[in-house]
Amino acid sequence: MEEVNKQQEELILDHLHATAFQGTGLGRTILGPEENIRSLKRTDLTDYIHTHYTAPRMVIAGAGAINHTELCSLASQYFGKLPSTPKSGAVVAMEPAVFTGSDIRVKFNSEHTAHIAIAFQGASWTSEYAFPLMLMQTILGSYDRSSGMGKNVASKLCQEVAEHELAHSISTFNTCYKDTGLFGVYVVAPDNKLDDLAWFLMNNLVRLVHAPSSEEVERAKVNLKATMLMGLDGHSNVAEDIGRQLLTYGRRMTPAEIFCRIDAITVDDVKATAAKFINDQDHALAAVGGIHELPDYNWFRRHSYWLRY
Repeated sequence: MEEVNKQQEELILDHLHATAFQGTGLGRTILGPEENIRSLKRTDLTDYIHTHYTAPRMVIAGAGAINHTELCSLASQYFGKLPSTPKSGAVVAMEPAVFTGSDIRVKFNSEHTAHIAIAFQGASWTSEYAFPLMLMQTILGSYDRSSGMGKNVASKLCQEVAEHELAHSISTFNTCYKDTGLFGVYVVAPDNKLDDLAWFLMNNLVRLVHAPSSEEVERAKVNLKATMLMGLDGHSNVAEDIGRQLLTYGRRMTPAEIFCRIDAITVDDVKATAAKFINDQDHALAAVGGIHELPDYNWFRRHSYWLRY
């Protein structure tokens, strides 16, 4: 926990979930409070395993030089006796996640760097908007001033950030869960650039509602497909991908099917998705550090849409 708390990005995203999904299970950190860690006993671990490690919640996946019949035989031999229901007989119900527009700010006047994450409620893995949101994430892109790309990055948002030297780094995230998600941007920036940065950031988010170009949509498709292929480099990555998709979709989508879904996305699909998740929608924000220049919640809420006459 101490090591994780030293990583600002992890800390910010924990704060973001805590405020975005306050009062629900998704708002609680994975590690939990310190007193829980210190009070853990062996019986707590065994009870957890007996409750959650059941057959319907597990997938055995393999990739590479594997004989399918042999894999099935070994799975039956070593995992065939797993219970299908928790030992206690209790069914673990999923607590629905409820998104709440809000922000959390931890201000340190002694620091000259701000770590900020702003997010809108996203979509689940199985939503019809899942792939358009992935494409929007690629359109917005990422930037790091140490990368050497400077203002030559393809993303319009990152070009403006680099040109005006508004941030040390910026990255877009699209986190999906079973019934909801978070779509947003994480930024590390100087404390005296936050006002300008906020304007360019919100302007580029809302621009996806009205004016994404066909060129940047096509470029994002190529980038997204390349990123997905790079994620399948190696048998362990392929096996992990198979397992994750079986738990998420109940089947595995081949790269060919995924590419077809990506290629089918149009500019109008991007506009419609942005209109649903960004345009005039509540947001969640978490910020730590030198944030005295960061606009308030109402400013961001007002800039989640354009007034067009």
